[in-house]
Amino acid sequence: MADSASLSPLNSPSAASSKNAGTADFTALFNDMVTNAVGVLKGAEAVAVAGVQGQVPVQQVVEAVMAAEQTLQGALAVRDKVVAAYLELSRMSI
Repeated sequence: MADSASLSPLNSPSAASSKNAGTADFTALFNDMVTNAVGVLKGAEAVAVAGVQGQVPVQQVVEAVMAAEQTLQGALAVRDKVVAAYLELSRMSI
């Protein structure tokens, strides 16, 4: 009779590489999200400075600041979910 561990798809090399690919995909996605958020915030800051100097119309400054605010709200929501997930995992019994 075959060993049940050898039949399990979770123990196969392809399952392990699939796990690593999933982790890499999540890491790349998270990295892209953070990079994009930082870019939006820096862009809004540059537009705000240009607006103070009178080089940019007020409407463009407001739009940039609102985009930065939405980006920051999204980043905070993701952070809150990650912290909640971590706390949930830390409460689990082993």
